[in-house]
Amino acid sequence: MKNLLKLSNLILTSVALLGIFSQQAKAQPGLAAVPFLQIEPDSRGAGMGNANVAIADNASAVFWNPAGLAFQTGTQISITHANWLPQFNAGLFYDYLVGKYYIEGIGTVGGHITFLNLGEQTQTDEQGNVIGTFRSYDVAVGLSYGFVINKNLATGLGVRAIYSSLVPDGTLVSNQVQASAGTSIAFDLGFLYKSDQFDLFGNRANFNFGLNAANLGTAIQYTDADQQDPIPATLRAGFAFTTELDPDGYNSITIAGDVSKLMARKTVETVYSDAGDSTGVRNKVTPAYVALFTAWDTVENQDGQTLSLGDQLVYGVGLEYWYDKLFAFRGGYFYEAPNNGNRQFLTFGAGLRYDIFGIDFSYIYTLEENHPLANTVRFSLLVDFK
Repeated sequence: MKNLLKLSNLILTSVALLGIFSQQAKAQPGLAAVPFLQIEPDSRGAGMGNANVAIADNASAVFWNPAGLAFQTGTQISITHANWLPQFNAGLFYDYLVGKYYIEGIGTVGGHITFLNLGEQTQTDEQGNVIGTFRSYDVAVGLSYGFVINKNLATGLGVRAIYSSLVPDGTLVSNQVQASAGTSIAFDLGFLYKSDQFDLFGNRANFNFGLNAANLGTAIQYTDADQQDPIPATLRAGFAFTTELDPDGYNSITIAGDVSKLMARKTVETVYSDAGDSTGVRNKVTPAYVALFTAWDTVENQDGQTLSLGDQLVYGVGLEYWYDKLFAFRGGYFYEAPNNGNRQFLTFGAGLRYDIFGIDFSYIYTLEENHPLANTVRFSLLVDFK
């Protein structure tokens, strides 16, 4: 039982350290597993307050909105690296490798590998004696495809396999139960609308609207089926407005805004023996395709506080300026309700393009002192094969 508690603590700690929380059913709120799937992977979107669902115009569209692949051509590879939660000095890091490839007559496909290193852990026996160390990590591998419905509207699909290794396989967590890596399969479905260009004060402009349902997948478990947890199914919608600032198009700005909501739901039920005695609890996870339609109710957070629908919504707004498509400056603001994770921060970023190469970086300035995400920096390197 001691090891079962340690496994539970490791799961909860990995979620809490990421600063990504989910609320479950009123009776017993809990946390969604594998929250690394919600980490924004590319420095461009991260520098714009995590508002990118209606932009999605590079390979990282596989995260923001796979429909964005439909409007892209060419081949691109990008890698993002971040020392995650540097405040803790725990050796955590995040890596994201993504690529896209255009196939004539078919469309654009994309693929990604996401890896989160959760650091080194100490392994003990039932008596609490140290018997070794092990490393914990999460990884996901996926493919996406976007296709055009008409010249203004596209849709996209994605699928990813998830593997979460928190403790070594075979770790005994009770007299009868052993722990193992958690696995899951998740799907994405996105839509992107792009207006025709229109005239705004003599300059070209356009408006986009995006919608993405991400991580619609199976529950994940580390021990038995009674201890399943949902993965972080998320619904995201947003807009992007771009206008050139001069007739020659050397200067342009984009204003974007996203609103998202975690759709994961589970209830915790008490298990009774034939004699009517309580023998434990089990989790009942609401299927993601059902939660999309039912998870709009009031819930409770980990402290028993009631969260309205408005409290459960997460907002991001961002601004991007480009000069001659060579260098960019970015800024944004991200807001989460105080009783729903309380992530509130400003973001800053910049980008540079030269020939086939590009580099972006982003920086988080938290509004709360000593927040785990404070001073998080991401770097992304991309290559466009012309």
